[in-house]
Amino acid sequence: MARTLSNMLPLGTLAPYFELYDTVSEKNRSLQNLKGSKATVIFFICNHCPFVIHVNEQLVKLANDYRNKRVLFIAISSNDVVNYPQDAPDLMQKVANDLAYPFPYLFDETQEVAKAYDATCTPDNYIFDGDLKLIYRGQLDDSRPGNGIDVTGDDIRNALECLLNNRENTHLQKPSIGCNIKWKSPS
Repeated sequence: MARTLSNMLPLGTLAPYFELYDTVSEKNRSLQNLKGSKATVIFFICNHCPFVIHVNEQLVKLANDYRNKRVLFIAISSNDVVNYPQDAPDLMQKVANDLAYPFPYLFDETQEVAKAYDATCTPDNYIFDGDLKLIYRGQLDDSRPGNGIDVTGDDIRNALECLLNNRENTHLQKPSIGCNIKWKSPS
């Protein structure tokens, strides 16, 4: 398994706008119509990455736990589906349905959204406040495939609790680690 660290987009960065195809609803969806009034959590994930497979259950749990707290979640896959057909939109929809994703699973076909967010790996996690300013970027928690640490979502949960309770997040924000985003070859 290749291990790629996430880039640490500067805190305070405004969430770049996007409109992408949602494989679940089969409609185009924009950041503006998906954002939460308190917070918006964006995950860059894909179907086949062992790091994502390792945390998928916790992603669903997090979204369900914060659903009634005006925090909305968005998943985006930006992988090249020509060379990685297991990440194609029809299979994204199957994964979302099989795992009961309580969030949209968007397909970034041009990879422009991943580039705008400076995303590098799966999973790559971001939390934006109600004004769409970045307050957290980094790992879900310290668990990795095979390291024996339970997947808890503690780092994301802490950042959300700090935001929701108007407390400063003093925890170190550690980069996420995962498979690299599968970039398209330049034409």
